Amino acid sequence: MLFHASPIPNIKTLTPHVANHGKSFIYFSSKPENTFVYLSNAVEKCCREKGFVHSGVYTKWGPYGFNGKGILTLDEYYPDALTDTYKGVSGYIYAVEETEKIVPLEEIPFAFISEKDVEVKGCEFVPDAYSALMRLAEEGRIIITEYKDQTPAKLEWIEKTVKKEYEEGSEEYRFFLRNKFAL
Repeated sequence: MLFHASPIPNIKTLTPHVANHGKSFIYFSSKPENTFVYLSNAVEKCCREKGFVHSGVYTKWGPYGFNGKGILTLDEYYPDALTDTYKGVSGYIYAVEETEKIVPLEEIPFAFISEKDVEVKGCEFVPDAYSALMRLAEEGRIIITEYKDQTPAKLEWIEKTVKKEYEEGSEEYRFFLRNKFAL
């Protein structure tokens, strides 16, 4: 089985949508825990809560990576980012069967994509994404590094990266960065 996260209930068929890179795909992971980070997008959530009007696709905010063992690592880039992004957010983890139209995405461990519609075979409701992420971390299935635990080198990297992304970012992404990083 492969897994996909969405805030939308009752999906019977997943369809491709445009992501940050401008191409239409459906993204999956062979590890369900890797999909939970997609239950909320910090950029979209910030814009909606603060009344920033935006039409079109929201830039995705994904402060995660993978350690040497392939375990998803989720980092807070500002204080209480995980609570801010995920607490009180519900969503769905959809399961699909692997087919020939779903292919590996080489750059991301355990990731797959499809350019074609894919039929849903199962669904799990997640009532609170924050609680689910904390449970996954407690079980050792993901690793969370809170802002207060970031190293000085990592904090310096975050500051430099955020400034660069602000200069190059879309209007709604810059709005998000201004609100979360006081730019």
